[in-house]
Amino acid sequence: MANYQQIYDPNMRGVLFKNDQKGNPKAPLYRGSCVINNVDMNISAWIQTSKKSGDKFMSLKFESKGEGRVSRAGEPQRTPDKSPPQQQLTEDNWDDDSIPF
Repeated sequence: MANYQQIYDPNMRGVLFKNDQKGNPKAPLYRGSCVINNVDMNISAWIQTSKKSGDKFMSLKFESKGEGRVSRAGEPQRTPDKSPPQQQLTEDNWDDDSIPF
């Protein structure tokens, strides 16, 4: 039987810990970190109650830890792409003149 070495990849994983609010009711109840697409992120979480059903849920906020750092995955840290999405090509906006042949 082959011996497979399992390599831990922290990408698309994270962790949350209970936060000491220190008297600030707007502070997140939980704080933590994660790696998403090789970007180290901070996570803040609040427990909310649905106005419609009364069910409880977690509201999450993700913030980049900053550019220039090395992520836990060992790859250079990058800022998430905030550029607007490119327009989807359809029959109406297709331009045959852009093809060089």
